[in-house]
Amino acid sequence: MKITFLGTGTSHGVPVIACDCEVCKSTDPKNMRTRCSCLIEVSGKSILIDTPPELRIQLLRENVRHIDSLLFTHAHADHIFGLDDIRRFNELSGTSIPIYGNSETLITLRKTFEYVFVPTQLGGGKPMLDLIEVGGPFEASGVPVIPVPIYHGGIKILGYRIGDFAYVTDCSRIAEHSMDMLRGLHTLVLGVIRHEPHETHFTISQGVCLIEKLKPCYAFFTHITHKLDHEKTNAALPNGVQLAYDGLQLEIN
Repeated sequence: MKITFLGTGTSHGVPVIACDCEVCKSTDPKNMRTRCSCLIEVSGKSILIDTPPELRIQLLRENVRHIDSLLFTHAHADHIFGLDDIRRFNELSGTSIPIYGNSETLITLRKTFEYVFVPTQLGGGKPMLDLIEVGGPFEASGVPVIPVPIYHGGIKILGYRIGDFAYVTDCSRIAEHSMDMLRGLHTLVLGVIRHEPHETHFTISQGVCLIEKLKPCYAFFTHITHKLDHEKTNAALPNGVQLAYDGLQLEIN
């Protein structure tokens, strides 16, 4: 299994518009964070998690040639607004792409991208998508996937586990039954936004505490704000825990 972090930034991205802080002015490329997305390549299939506004730029940067399935964690703007760029993969494959998410996410996708799901004039092109509601474990292009219910503030959203890898972003609380789904992992990706408390996201200390409970072999933080410098933050994290960065690739046997 190959994991590529397409984007690792929070909803503003980094640098933040009109900000002169140390991280936003940094020349370290690992402090340049587009909005969150992840590509999983396994068994010859490419599974994309979320479609942020910079998706086209991310896919070009990583030379992604095909997408077989798309998993959505939830339908906030920073996770869905690149959806139209999926149509290029429809052109290449000649087929529609299955889209997985909970019922609330699929309802919002239908509203936000109404033009995709109603008849329109020919020309211009639009994505061909098959929306599939997630109600339990499923197969995405033949790859077994376990959806993990989590809380983003008061909103129920989804993380995903594939084999011994799990991707859990935009999270502020995980119920015990979902914690059980995240045990025995080789690699956990967890959304952690900053040091200061936040209403809908884990802080660094909360993320570290969660990792101590789940005990994955390795953990990477994503959905990172401009309040966290890459090198300085990594130097203070426990062994086996790091900030992810755009373009980071992992190989998991």
